[in-house]
Amino acid sequence: MELKNAVAVVTGANRGLGRHLAAQLVERGAKVYAAARRPETVDLPGVTPLRLDVTDEESVREAARTASDATLLINNAGISTGATLVGGDPGDVRREMDTNFFGPLATTRAFAPVIEGNGGGAVLNILSVLSWYHPAGLGSYAASKAAAWALTGASREELAPRGITVSALHVGYMDTDMAADVPAGQKVSASDVAAQTLDGIEAGLPEIVADEITRQVKQSLATTPQPNAA
Repeated sequence: MELKNAVAVVTGANRGLGRHLAAQLVERGAKVYAAARRPETVDLPGVTPLRLDVTDEESVREAARTASDATLLINNAGISTGATLVGGDPGDVRREMDTNFFGPLATTRAFAPVIEGNGGGAVLNILSVLSWYHPAGLGSYAASKAAAWALTGASREELAPRGITVSALHVGYMDTDMAADVPAGQKVSASDVAAQTLDGIEAGLPEIVADEITRQVKQSLATTPQPNAA
């Protein structure tokens, strides 16, 4: 997909990876709707702030009506509560699933007819190495990202006849607020990840794997899980 003159909607664009994606899209010649629950927190030059709460379907529908010229949707908004699946707060588990799975589902459903009506385009879902690797301590987040990976694959097949490609970014820790407590040596640059991501969209890649740890985890998917300890 050619990004010059594309019209992009980036959710969660007021900080972190979303902010880098929005800024670099502008640099590549795209029109950008920088979406956030509080659009007044968007301070990037050259973008159009857009109110969008991915957990509020009326907000999603209104954003789709406003950004009626969109040709690219980047589902970036997400949360991590640190909840485990068995012992964690059920409310936190639901919040993560609402934001990280049902949110991208709602925006994809709302924007697919918009993108199709504008001649086709693309959807990109920001996922995680934890789509494939499921540590107990981050079980809720991993489950939500695994569900979003399934959403990506199924919607790719469903939307292809409508002229819409669907891609996923998988990445480990980045230098964003979400990973503020992670040592610097274990994080990759969010700016570099954004550049890789946009290159991947332009190349039409169905999957963008942005760092070495994620590549290693992907290669291990065919291995047999070890037996549970007695």
